[in-house]
This record gives sequence, structure tokens and C-alpha cells, in this order.
Amino acid sequence: MLLPHLAAVVIDGIVRVAGAVEVWARPRAGGATCPECGKRSQRVHSRYKRRLADAAIGGQPVRIRLRVRRFRCAETGCARATFAEQVDGLTTRYGRRSQLLDTMLATIGLALAGRAGARLADRLGLGTSRDTLLRLVRALPDRAVGVVPALGVDDFALRRGHVYGTVIIDIDTHRPIEVLADRTADTLADWLREHPGVEVVCRDRAGAYAEAVRSGAPGAIQVADRWHLWHNLAQAVEKTVARRRVELHGPPPDPSDTVIEVPPVPIARPSPPEKPLTVRTRERHAAVQEQLAAGASISAIGRALSLNRRTVRRFARTADVEQLLGKAGSRGSLLDPFKPYLHERFNAGHTDAAALTEQIKALGYRGSDKTVRRYLQPFRETRTAPPAVPIPPTLRQVTGWLTRHPDSLDEDERMQLTQILPAAPNWPLPTDMCTTSPRS
Repeated sequence: MLLPHLAAVVIDGIVRVAGAVEVWARPRAGGATCPECGKRSQRVHSRYKRRLADAAIGGQPVRIRLRVRRFRCAETGCARATFAEQVDGLTTRYGRRSQLLDTMLATIGLALAGRAGARLADRLGLGTSRDTLLRLVRALPDRAVGVVPALGVDDFALRRGHVYGTVIIDIDTHRPIEVLADRTADTLADWLREHPGVEVVCRDRAGAYAEAVRSGAPGAIQVADRWHLWHNLAQAVEKTVARRRVELHGPPPDPSDTVIEVPPVPIARPSPPEKPLTVRTRERHAAVQEQLAAGASISAIGRALSLNRRTVRRFARTADVEQLLGKAGSRGSLLDPFKPYLHERFNAGHTDAAALTEQIKALGYRGSDKTVRRYLQPFRETRTAPPAVPIPPTLRQVTGWLTRHPDSLDEDERMQLTQILPAAPNWPLPTDMCTTSPRS
């Protein structure tokens, strides 16, 4: 009852040797069945010893020293003259581990794979290597697919950016069924023909998968999966927010609500220069649009400007450069969280950029002193730093606020979203992100 996998053997003794438990046993059965002809024999030819690794007991490794017999086959016409007996539920041919230990290691390998599985097995007293775990996982038989009424189809990166396959999932059980070698329509269509009975195919908007389903399972209903629908919605929202990034600062304060006792002294401060990334984006967009108007092709423009074709195509399809500057202009600076501190210390008379850099580094700043020096340079003419401008939320933050459930927002997020929403009704949705093609 304590060791059910040893029910078919007689235990002659248990000893502890060198930090391991050794179990001496012999088979209980009086004979064995020939694996070739299937006839049972009781004629013993010889005996020999086998050593099996077994599941740990009390965290200690277990070795089974099994004394087995070799039988003579009782069938005169059998090709096997002798054969070794196998103990049901314990041994396999040429196996050096018990069936129980093989099952445990295969389960660990499925859950954690090689390296992590080997570390866990070692802690449990089942010392093994990562290669052994992977071999046990590969040796597991594939499950029969059967009839699957609802399928999920999506591409799968075997080597990201180079080699892609197609993963097929059972929607009802959420278990992967097959991984195809590529993501072409012919491969998926052939698989669907070999597995009839598919009623619903949940897929992304790829045209190859749509064609494959129409060819391989013409009676199946094609639906868009929830993740891609939500992903497309989030992309549309992010693109809309990027076009209106200037309004992320919130509505300007109402002058009637501000009581000013002493009129402030106007400070002549030059406007900050554009970031290098913004300048470079404007120049490249202008150059691409100029050559495009002259009749040049995408490849020719890419060769002339030393740009990737994808970059040229993105600049060519975008007529308004402000759409491209959405993400470029919304990238924050490492200095943003420390600007209020810099303004306060600068107005207190501490104008040394190197000293201020050391102070904010102690607060967590990871940039260079050149960034601090460039930021403080416009303030040195007036020797006064204006009040720090609140840092506007990023595009990703606003997109998350607009797409998440309102109950999941905290008070600070609700307050910032309340300042942005008054301008939201005037934000036009990007039609290129919301339009669905007839093939999809």
C-alpha cells in the first residue's frame, strides 16, 4: 500500500548506503510471457541483476537492485531462444529508471523544461540532467486530435523576425493541437482537410488564414479573436491620442479664477529648441515627400536616403508629419522627474550644473551633467527659473486610461483623465485603423 509500484516484486531488504536508499527485490511472478510469440514460459535459463533509479523516499535517492530471470521460450518455432522478464508497472526494456520515476520526470519536464526542471528534480532527490528531461518530453506520444469544432489559429515565432509557424489551439480546452512549419495558406488548408468537422475558426486579420479556411473548411464560420480586436482598438486610440498630444497638458487655467495681487514681471525666455529626433523626423519626412512627388519609387527613395523600405513607406503614407511626431515628441526625458527640484535649487542661488547633477543623482537621476547644463542654460540670462511645467502623461498612459475599465483607475489617474476628456469629443478617429477589409 505504501509502495504500490513495487507490488509485483518481493522485497528482500532495504538498506541505506552512501546517502541513498537501496531496495533489494525479486519478481513475484512464477513465469513470464515471450515478447515475440506471446507464449508464457516458466523455464528459467539464468538470472542476473538490474539496477533501477526510483522515486525518492524522504528526499533521499532510491536505487532498486532487482534480481531478474531470463527464460527459455516454450515455443520451438519462436525466433527468440531466451528472453528477459519485465515487471509490470516497474521496468521497461533497457530502462534504467522505474516507470514511476519516468512519469515524474516527464511531468517536471513538461512544466519547467530543461534547466529549471533539473534544478527542481535535484532538490526533490530525483537527480537528473536537463537533456534527460528534454528526451523524456520528446518521447511522449502525441495526443490524438480527433474532431475539434472550434479552432484558434495564429502565427507563432519559431525565430522572431526570421522563421514563423502557425499554432492551432482548441478553443474549448485552450490546449495547443498542432504547430505547422510555416504560416502559408496551403499548409493550413491541407491540415483542415485532414481534420474535418471544424465549425468555427477564430483567427487574426491575416489574409492567408482567411483564404486557407475558405479552401480547407468552407463550411466553417470565421470570427476575429478577442485579443486582436482589443489590440486594434488600442492602436486606434493610441494613434488618435498621438495626433492630439498637445492637448495632453489639459485645458488652460481660466484667468477669471486666478487672483493676482502683484502683476508678475514678464521674463523673456527663448522657446526651447526641438529635440534632435523631432528635427530628424521632419527632415526625413520632407525629403521622402519631395522625392515621392517627383515620381521616385519606395526602393529608390530608400537607396537615396539610406533608409529602410519600411521607414520610407511609413513616411510616404503619412501626409501630416505631426502624426509621426506623436510618439517622437511624447518621449520623456530622464530629467523630467527632477525638474521641480532643479528649479527650486536654481532660484535659491545654486547654479552650478555639476553640483546639481550630483544632488539629483543621489535622488535617482541616471543621466549626464551635459543634459542638466543644457537645460539650465536658458535660465542663466535672467538668473531665475520659472515654475516647473507639470509633466504631461505619455501616450501609453493615456491609451491605458481610455481603454481600461474606469473602476481600475486610481484617484490620480481619474483626475488626469478628467482634465483630458473635455477635448476628447473633438478628436477624430483614424479611419485607416478602424476600417475592416472585406477579406477580413
